[in-house]
Amino acid sequence: MTSDPRALLERLRADAVARVESTRATLDQLTHDREGSNDDDEHDPEGVTLSSEWSRLTGLAEAAASELRQVDEAIERRDAGTYGICAHCGRPIPAARLEVRPFATHCVACAEKLGG
Repeated sequence: MTSDPRALLERLRADAVARVESTRATLDQLTHDREGSNDDDEHDPEGVTLSSEWSRLTGLAEAAASELRQVDEAIERRDAGTYGICAHCGRPIPAARLEVRPFATHCVACAEKLGG
């Protein structure tokens, strides 16, 4: 990992923002397309049901929003000088862990103890 993780975190943030906006736009379009329609696509053998697509897109939107929150919190820790410090034991989080999980808040040992 580079000595300053800010660039990586900013790139991850931009990616998460793009996914949030994309899924929101797709959900908005799905809602718009279905307004005023009495079609019952739940029994359409030709395609994905509306509820299935809605669930899939909602899950993607929630995952992107969660990642965005985690990245924003990591950027805040970076700015506060606490990035890379375990929130539980106060020891440094190994660089290899931060490469895999740039928004990690716990070292491996504490993450295992705490179940996450």
